[in-house]
Amino acid sequence: MAVTATPADPVVITGGAMLCSLGDADQTFSALLDGRAGLGPLRHVDPAAVGVAHGYHVPDSVDGDVGSWLAAVIADAVAQAGLDTDRRRVAVLVGTGLRELRGLERSHADGVPFAAADLHFGAAVRSVLPGATEVLTLSNACSASGFALGLGMDMLALDEADAVVVAGCDGMTESMLAVIGRVAVEPSERVQPFEVDRRGVLLGEGAVAVVIQRESADPLARVLSVGMACDAFHETAPHPDGVVAAVRDAHSRAGRLPGDIDLVVAHATGTALNDPTESAALTEVFGSAAPDGLLVTGIKGATGHTSGGAALMSLLVAVRALRTGTVPPVVGLRTPIPEAEGLRLVIGEPCATTGSVAQVNAFGFGGVNAVTLVEV
Repeated sequence: MAVTATPADPVVITGGAMLCSLGDADQTFSALLDGRAGLGPLRHVDPAAVGVAHGYHVPDSVDGDVGSWLAAVIADAVAQAGLDTDRRRVAVLVGTGLRELRGLERSHADGVPFAAADLHFGAAVRSVLPGATEVLTLSNACSASGFALGLGMDMLALDEADAVVVAGCDGMTESMLAVIGRVAVEPSERVQPFEVDRRGVLLGEGAVAVVIQRESADPLARVLSVGMACDAFHETAPHPDGVVAAVRDAHSRAGRLPGDIDLVVAHATGTALNDPTESAALTEVFGSAAPDGLLVTGIKGATGHTSGGAALMSLLVAVRALRTGTVPPVVGLRTPIPEAEGLRLVIGEPCATTGSVAQVNAFGFGGVNAVTLVEV
């Protein structure tokens, strides 16, 4: 368990940038409000070979590989934060599920040169942040960037850095697409979180980065806590006890009660097992608070499963929702599953909020769960 900073040791977000199938952070939030998805035909891979025909690719106008996407969002976030990397100790933590596996696959198939060290993004990060004191890669599936955020807070609390760039990234790989295609009962044409007729996973891709510091005159938001749990219940099936443990850990570290939370950006995978499990866990933690005040949304219906970047992408959407007072709907959701009936899901249209505290859920294979509380 991490020794994540407490409310007495405030950590703030001073810059943030992302790239996904919907575009940059501004384009993504606008698309979410409009209920648009970044879904399109599968690129780079033969659909017949992997049994998957659609994906949430970065826009055609975006060149390069996963490392270049990562470098671009880090440069943007650092510029927003106004970091002086020559005078301050700046560490970088990158959360990822597959690392730069697509480059390795391309090298194997086409003979394109690929250095094994590039799996870890050190060269990509230092191409835009050469003065970084260290670059560390964490591979924790869909909760990777949430865990990276918690560890970044630890580094600040322990005075191991003056600022930490926390990032997440993943690209679409042939091997992962093949796994999805072979385990699905029937092919999925879109991701529909909490939907009765959901069919399961489709991959998304992109990169995201935030800068966290101990103090700032005008922060985007304050990170109250990151709660973590690893229940190791099953390789792929989530367990409600593990989810609840991570949520309660986040609340405890922040010194907040369930009734203090105004918005949940759910993990919301649109899969047979996650959605009922997450619904049950939220109902257990929030109880009667959910129908009246707590809003619940999720972004994977619009972005796909972005793996290592998922936690921080949801975090930036949560911050934008609280700052604008507008919560985007769950794209692709029409009829909620019975297990979610007690939740105040945002369906169809954006919903106004006057809230200031959001919870961001991120759950990975093996019960590797990270839950973040953020305040504006």
